[in-house]
Amino acid sequence: MNNTAVNKNEVLFSRPGELVRLTPCHKNAIRFEAFPDCKPIDENFTLLPGEGEALISETYKSVTITVGDLSATLEQNGRITFRRLGKTILREKPELTFDDGYRHYENRASGLWSAGVTFEANENEHFFGLGHEASGCFDLKGCSFDLRHVNAKCTIPFVYSSLGFGFLWNNPAIGNVELSKNRTRWSVQATKKMDYVVIGGTPKEVSEALADLTGHSPIMPRWATGLWQSRLRYETQEDLLSVARKYKEEGIPLSAIVADYFHWTEQGDYKFDPAYWPDIRAMADELHEMGTKLVVSVWPTVNENSENYRYMRENNLLIRTSRGSDRVFPFYGWQAEIDATNPAARGFVWNKLKENYLDNGVDALWFDEAEPEIHPEHFDNLLFYAGRGDEVALLYPYYYSKMAYDGFCSLGNNSPVTLTRCAYLGSQKFGSLVWSGDIPSTFESLSRQVKAGLNMALCGIPWWNTDVGGFYGGDTESEEYRELIVRWFQYGVFSPVLRLHGNRRRHSEIKRDVKEPSGDPNELWSFGEQNFDILKNLVFLRERLRDYIELHMSIAAKKGYPVMRPMFFDNPDDEVCYTLEEQYMFGDDILFAPIVKKGQTRKTVYLPEGEWILTKDKQKYKAGFHDISAEINEFIAFVKAGANVINCF
Repeated sequence: MNNTAVNKNEVLFSRPGELVRLTPCHKNAIRFEAFPDCKPIDENFTLLPGEGEALISETYKSVTITVGDLSATLEQNGRITFRRLGKTILREKPELTFDDGYRHYENRASGLWSAGVTFEANENEHFFGLGHEASGCFDLKGCSFDLRHVNAKCTIPFVYSSLGFGFLWNNPAIGNVELSKNRTRWSVQATKKMDYVVIGGTPKEVSEALADLTGHSPIMPRWATGLWQSRLRYETQEDLLSVARKYKEEGIPLSAIVADYFHWTEQGDYKFDPAYWPDIRAMADELHEMGTKLVVSVWPTVNENSENYRYMRENNLLIRTSRGSDRVFPFYGWQAEIDATNPAARGFVWNKLKENYLDNGVDALWFDEAEPEIHPEHFDNLLFYAGRGDEVALLYPYYYSKMAYDGFCSLGNNSPVTLTRCAYLGSQKFGSLVWSGDIPSTFESLSRQVKAGLNMALCGIPWWNTDVGGFYGGDTESEEYRELIVRWFQYGVFSPVLRLHGNRRRHSEIKRDVKEPSGDPNELWSFGEQNFDILKNLVFLRERLRDYIELHMSIAAKKGYPVMRPMFFDNPDDEVCYTLEEQYMFGDDILFAPIVKKGQTRKTVYLPEGEWILTKDKQKYKAGFHDISAEINEFIAFVKAGANVINCF
């Protein structure tokens, strides 16, 4: 084909206004790059491209690259078609008549380009992934999503298609994806190139490839698989310790307890306020004697009163702006944010975290506001070390987590856990435990979180959780909320991490002058005596499941398989499984169907092929749909016949 250069394992194709490069990057994956400046740029962002054996063939009007059972054919007019096992799975759609107009670019005043690619819609195709967002959708077909991070929305630009392939949009720019009935379209506002990877295979095969291409998670340490206790917020050292002591007195195992925000002197000081937290080492030592880890909240914000502000600003360690003030976050006062994409900023902040927290016995960090949260969201006004905001903003949480991982590894801890409110492709390799942000305390919210978690599970990040009970609006004295907390806690038991957190509606009187008062208590005993017994038994069940969870965390680290999996993950040939949005597999052997509606005590559950045992009564069930009851002190879980985990129930 004219204007084509074929090298070993590489195809270069040029046409007016574009240079295209096709390469294998895994045993069953093909990478597509296009450069509107017509000059190749060797930028991988967070991708870890591997090697694949490619077969390349040419005709006078097309060139085809084949990797495993996946092929990509590029035609003379620029159109590309991907096939797997001879079947078309992805084909560009023309934007103009006469089958012309493939890929669209517009040059910006910045010298960057907007870029978009459109594919034909396929009938009966299902899409899953894109990180977490409370959209209420499990199957994303028919949806449109912004490619950006905000509170309660974490964009991982990857989808799995029921046609048997994964699509990784390797571009950290702000943009949009349409998975509509008439087209599939990916676009960004500011970039130097278009870059994506198509991975052929079953969900398991694609998950393995995705882990290889973006990084494998560590094995989650055992301490993190138990109960995490948190609330907004423990106001003093004694408040926090009194809660941990009560757990100990009640005989309830507590893996971790969290000191939330405004424990500090000033935002950006990264230290406890001694007026309320007088002896951190003594607090940590007492917690450790009780078998409990201490986790501390960190924000990326730095205000002008911080002892570190002047140095960080003068040395360009903060996010800058192209116009207006560089203190752009009017939330608890005007502040700036650290530039986590800058290695010097990461080194400076880590040294402060180590000196003031870790050297005093703190075990793990909670990176809140990790998007980062900036208002207004004018990404083109933000200047990072890595580039302009509209070009690279999705990278921020990746480098924020990298800061903690590199720091912990320097101390000899190669399996750290960092709770973080956002992530990006590859964040999993830094021990990022992603949570879904500040979500409402409603049954509708619980339902949305189940779907969001299943989509997140397919994006290569196996450590994920929600605030059990939701973050805001929960009234601990209302019957509706007391029902909700039980149903959400049941869901939490069958999530990768069980973490109780939230800002509960205050009924009690504020007794002391603090910088940021707390909400009402949020411990197991805070929701009535009946619920206390139910929740306590659920914690003991979680304890019995920890060996099973650890096993599947090791599988996640080795193979990239999520612990919490959509039903089709293990049953890709069962069409029904692509429609099941409120039940899932928890590891290889447990099927869990959460109750997500107020007053609901029955639910229809679909069992795939095989024999299944209902955990509450050990009755056996065959494949198919079954109507199962679940009173408030019951949940719906099945175990595959013959699996040893049945002994935990």
